[in-house]
Amino acid sequence: MNVEKRIRELIEEKIADRPDLFIVEIKVANNSKIMILLDGDEGVGIHDCAMVSRHVGFHLEEENLIDKAYHLEVGSPGLDTPLLLDRQYKKNVGRVLIIKLKDGKQLEGNLISQEGDTITINEMVKEKGKKAKEVERIINKNEISEVKVGVSFK
Repeated sequence: MNVEKRIRELIEEKIADRPDLFIVEIKVANNSKIMILLDGDEGVGIHDCAMVSRHVGFHLEEENLIDKAYHLEVGSPGLDTPLLLDRQYKKNVGRVLIIKLKDGKQLEGNLISQEGDTITINEMVKEKGKKAKEVERIINKNEISEVKVGVSFK
């Protein structure tokens, strides 16, 4: 059985009664390092990560899915983790995003919405000799190489 697929099933089974939680990413390296990223519409707590870790760990042992020593890590995406899912965009409406485009340009702006294959931001545009102004900009997700939530110290 595919280990990653089984891990996904185990996580979904454990969070079935928590519709606010969702899987962002599962990485299995050499069948010895397992990294699970969870998120939640209202954030994810350490107790949520521990609950999933115990459940997945127990079943990996019980079902003998991995025949050698392994390291299981369950966490939430940090600020340096790129947004991967539509649900993460929806959760971050109103926050500043730093967007790297495939053509090398970088944009920054408040996320207004995410619909289908596009995101809409309010971008601060500064023209030479003029005051910066907010411009609504729609960006197709296939133009984007990476999106991260910006950190504001205001």
